[in-house]
Amino acid sequence: MKRAGASLALALVASAACAGCSRSAVPSAPQADAAPRPVALVAPDAAPASADTASAEAGSPEPSSIAADASVEAGATPTPPPPTHGVYLGRKLARPMSHLGAAWLDRAGRDAVQRPSHVLDVAGVRAGARVCDFGAGSGYFTVHLARRVGPTGRVFAVDLQPEMLTLLRQKLTREGLSNVTPVLAKASEPSLPAASVDLVLMVDVYHELERPDLTMAQLRAALAPGGRVVWVEYRAEDPNVSIKPDHKMSLAQIRREAAAVGYRITQVDESLPQQRIVVLAP
Repeated sequence: MKRAGASLALALVASAACAGCSRSAVPSAPQADAAPRPVALVAPDAAPASADTASAEAGSPEPSSIAADASVEAGATPTPPPPTHGVYLGRKLARPMSHLGAAWLDRAGRDAVQRPSHVLDVAGVRAGARVCDFGAGSGYFTVHLARRVGPTGRVFAVDLQPEMLTLLRQKLTREGLSNVTPVLAKASEPSLPAASVDLVLMVDVYHELERPDLTMAQLRAALAPGGRVVWVEYRAEDPNVSIKPDHKMSLAQIRREAAAVGYRITQVDESLPQQRIVVLAP
């Protein structure tokens, strides 16, 4: 979370480091032997409707794509209605995963389906960058980010649960990493300053936010000029993804919620076996 000149308050109400379903009740883990999906570069918002696009909305995964989303006008910052009775823009909000299920975040075989290096490639993480692992949990992605940005970069590992940050610190000590700043987030309290990070990575976290509208507004303030937010979410359209329904998101719902808070989708990557990577710009 980047911080506002006056420091921004994090409405992060998710222990978000869920690797897809790191929730209080841990769903069955994704298949580790799933093969990477082929990458096709298309522009769904600009191209005529196709059978592939239609099938994605109907329930089957959409082909990998890079799409410039023109649905959000430059400079416009919509204010969506807050969640009501646990529902936000038609989506049931998921419960954050407890630290008691943290072992699932570092499960054997996760690398095969998560492909962390590929995720960071798509996100454009480079040496020297200032990045935020939002909903860092026990630090699975934090370690990959810290190695990628190197000694001249900085990783802010944010989580709501102190127990998760204890596990994360232990992991950093074992890995000998010193370029990570753990941040204990609390709703409505200042966190990091404005314009302090180049990228916010949210892996299986966004769908767990208690107030997505407030959190995304706070992240906007924390981003440096040219900064971006990256969501990684399990595909709701794919019946073979064995994750609880409220821990998955369809591309249509992702587009709806991004537009509602004034973010443009600049890239959609479908090359992971079970998840999609969505790059957002404010």
